Amino acid sequence: MSTDALILVLIAACAHAAWNIIAHGSSRSGVPFLFWGAIVSTLLWLPVVPFTGGLGDGGWRGLLLGASVSALLHVGYMVLLQRGYAAGELSTVYATARGTGPTLTVLVAVLFLGEQPTPLALLGVGVVIVGVIAMGVIGRPPRPITLPHSQPASIGVPGSAPGRNNSLWRLLSLGRVDPALLFGLATGVAIAAYTVWDTYALREWQVSPVALMVGCTAFEVPLLAALAWRRRSELLPTIREQWRRLLAFGALSPLSYILVLVAVTIAPVSLVAPMREVSVVLVSLFGAFVGREHRPVQRVIASAAVVGGAFLLSM
Repeated sequence: MSTDALILVLIAACAHAAWNIIAHGSSRSGVPFLFWGAIVSTLLWLPVVPFTGGLGDGGWRGLLLGASVSALLHVGYMVLLQRGYAAGELSTVYATARGTGPTLTVLVAVLFLGEQPTPLALLGVGVVIVGVIAMGVIGRPPRPITLPHSQPASIGVPGSAPGRNNSLWRLLSLGRVDPALLFGLATGVAIAAYTVWDTYALREWQVSPVALMVGCTAFEVPLLAALAWRRRSELLPTIREQWRRLLAFGALSPLSYILVLVAVTIAPVSLVAPMREVSVVLVSLFGAFVGREHRPVQRVIASAAVVGGAFLLSM
């Protein structure tokens, strides 16, 4: 990987860790927060498009097709991520998602994009999986979970009550399986899907990275509006109470991904995707020592294993 690509990815990792910490702090707001976040992101970054390559060589057709599909995948990712943050601890969800995502991305890049990782990179897949499993074990509740009867009986949209009377939640709890781990795994699948698709759109239709990101957030707005309709009474209170978080989210979330999109235009996605996962350690350190999550030392060790595997993947 070139020095330029490495610098872009490392800056992206820092920005990504920062906005995930912000998103975790707003996880109970759920879809209303994501709805406003998409609007703020679009408004903040739209004026930048003319100065960063415009629409790209693919024109409107490439942009609309690439951004619309990307928006569907990103909304799925955001909903799963927020649902996981509402269900469990920051480090468990984040490390599991960020470990699963690049592993699947490398496999898809090999099978469908024609990229050829080295034997060390394949070893990295195994190390990442071990780190993910370790993080899931560490993230198990330290004592039996109680199931309050006052909770609603269904698992709702992100930010709703966790729904612990739900039969699925009860089964997971009795089996000592951390639901946050499952949400993290599902989020990782979504990460791999949008990473591969967006890389394809950039290379196939020559879409500008900034334009693709802005188009994606613009298409997210009506999708998230539909999801937020049942909670429309929370929309105005959310923006009044969390406008500072929304501004930070709207700036950092697109920035972290725009830098990655630029990086995949100058380096293989099978190298870029894993290298982003240095953010796992940053988030784990925050969760362990600021969020006071249990088993801090083990969390950092498991997160370091995920990052170690990610670096092997990039070799």
